Amino acid sequence: MRALSAPVLSHLDPDLVLLLDDVRERLAGVFRAPEGALALAVSGTGTSGMEALVANQVTDGTRVLAVVTGYFGARLAEICRRYGADVRTLDVEWGRAVDPDAVRAALRQGGADIVACVHAETSTGVLNPVRDLATIAHEHGALILVDAVTSLGGHPLDASAWGLDAVYSCTQKCVGAPSGLAPILWTPAAQAKRVTCRSFYLDLALIEDYWVRRKYHHTLSSTLIYALHEALVAVEEEGLEARWARHERHHAALVRGLEAMGLSLLPPPAERLWTLNAVRVPDDVDEAAVRRALLTDFNLEIGAGLGPLAGKIWRVGLMGASSTEALVTQFLGALEQVLGDLRRRG
Repeated sequence: MRALSAPVLSHLDPDLVLLLDDVRERLAGVFRAPEGALALAVSGTGTSGMEALVANQVTDGTRVLAVVTGYFGARLAEICRRYGADVRTLDVEWGRAVDPDAVRAALRQGGADIVACVHAETSTGVLNPVRDLATIAHEHGALILVDAVTSLGGHPLDASAWGLDAVYSCTQKCVGAPSGLAPILWTPAAQAKRVTCRSFYLDLALIEDYWVRRKYHHTLSSTLIYALHEALVAVEEEGLEARWARHERHHAALVRGLEAMGLSLLPPPAERLWTLNAVRVPDDVDEAAVRRALLTDFNLEIGAGLGPLAGKIWRVGLMGASSTEALVTQFLGALEQVLGDLRRRG
């Protein structure tokens, strides 16, 4: 918040463009970027990063195998369709991670130019095995495009070691800055297969010209850059491994507390996110009433289920600065009180 309050600079101010270089270097570190990769932040929320990479990688007839394990996998598939791709979806039960063997079988059957998948499916609390999927995609001559919106900075992610070709994220979740920018990583392998971008605003060649070669493209928000820079400094000070471990530790504490109340999570233990916890709603509880009471009485906001999970789960985020022992304890105590009050009234 203090960073956001600094004086506004022009998008071409010499001091700001120097800061952009530092942000690019720090983003590359958080992504664990391979040599020669482009790391920067697209103006817009995480969906702008999603569409930017699709717009520069997909054109009419591009064969895309989209792994759909929830709402955001379906969104990724839809954006690929809108850019003319020939999209096949591998539909997985909501609440389960994809089986790598199913991806291998789908590629053997029909091939693909791109395998598109969500690492951390925010709608279901599922962590997909993107490292295995990248290996399989490359075995079949395909690139892998990865949504890391809810995993970057909170779960292990190593684009270089895992062979990820194109990755996008957001700033407001585990990175810990306000929303409004979308970090992307575009590797040389993906750039070698770039297509003519139909979008001017999301043309990564033009955006790179601005970030790297100081050519005007659009008016970037200097204040959002200050905030992102400060958040990346905080990530570096904590250390990525320590940050990942913190998210895992507080997820485990939340699970223990939920189990003590007789509650459970939707995904099996080995497939769970640490950053987004999909809690099953008991049959005798009005899930919306619980969310209202938590917000009104305790100033705690949790998410509702999406799509086929509407009314069936609560989505509890433990991301960035909200992944703390104090907040886990506060939430568990508040949830226990709200459930008790509602059951006594009901």
